[in-house]
Amino acid sequence: MNIGVPKEIKPAEARVSMVPSGVAAFVQHGHRVFVEKGAGMGSGIPDEDYTRAGAEVLDSAENVWSRAELVVKVKEPIESEYPLLRPGLVLYTYLHLASNEQLTRALLDRQVTSVAYETIQMEDGSLPLLTPMSEVAGRLAVQKGAQCLEAPSGGEGILLGGVSGVKPADVVILGAGVSGSNACHIAVGMGAHVTVVDIDPVKLRYLHDIMGGRVTTVMSNPATIADEVAKADLVIGAVLVPGARAPRLVTEDLVGRMRPNTAIVDVAIDQGGCVETARPTTHDAPTYRVHDVVHYCVANMPGAVPRTATYALTNVTLNYGLALANKGWEEAVAASKPLRRGVNTHAGAVTHEAVAAAFGLKACGISAIREK
Repeated sequence: MNIGVPKEIKPAEARVSMVPSGVAAFVQHGHRVFVEKGAGMGSGIPDEDYTRAGAEVLDSAENVWSRAELVVKVKEPIESEYPLLRPGLVLYTYLHLASNEQLTRALLDRQVTSVAYETIQMEDGSLPLLTPMSEVAGRLAVQKGAQCLEAPSGGEGILLGGVSGVKPADVVILGAGVSGSNACHIAVGMGAHVTVVDIDPVKLRYLHDIMGGRVTTVMSNPATIADEVAKADLVIGAVLVPGARAPRLVTEDLVGRMRPNTAIVDVAIDQGGCVETARPTTHDAPTYRVHDVVHYCVANMPGAVPRTATYALTNVTLNYGLALANKGWEEAVAASKPLRRGVNTHAGAVTHEAVAAAFGLKACGISAIREK
């Protein structure tokens, strides 16, 4: 099979979807890999490393897309890439379609078979291809939130961990999943007073135990969210419903009740955000203010640390990518329930229930589509 690795062109996105060792693995299985010139430079990987691994380095994105049967990316295609989509193409990347109707329609119109990293789901509910980026984003959320609280960023001018005789910042984390628990670890490590809110008492109990009681855990409901958010210095939104739009837990009215110059980091923004006033931003212009509260809502947060993020991502995407290439996508998803859950669109139809529900569409099973 021909595998394409285009350069990521989303603003300030420097990750790459495959490292040279991944290229070598595909080549060893008899596949051809086409890498766009300069695709790995943002992650510190020169073209020569790809060539030595057996890839063919091509000079344009058009050449990579047109020759590939399976395109492996990091982030979803942006509008300028839509013309490169075509029937029969298999696209393997992060998609977050439930918050992006324009891309969903483009994939349907061009009859692309899309496999989303974030909806490949194990039987226990875990999301193996989302986990490493959730770890990165959760840890970054505290770093970025601490910067937002600094006076040059328009924040309150407080140090997250405080100092002797001065109390630390109050950090409220909405969600005790992978992103939330990683944010909790970093915030506690920096000396902040941390409160974690979640609907799952098991997750809260686990965090309380492993943090040695240094974190306050609160069961989630509208009243407790309102109480905790209103008194917070920093709110980190880290909720996730696999494949679906993030629930709006923080209303605009509640944002208006926060103190001036406090901060919000919405990690869930790539799934629509869990804060009503949140809108996607970029690394070039990461923040804005609503009701005098600083909002950090970068949709590709791990892109700020591309080298770490690239290697963490490719550690988990390679085996599924090899399955798609070695067996062909149909046989691969037939043999793997987790991979089957990753298929979001095929032959002009939505195949993932949460994505279909986001736009009032009917989800169609892959087997039913093939039988038509």
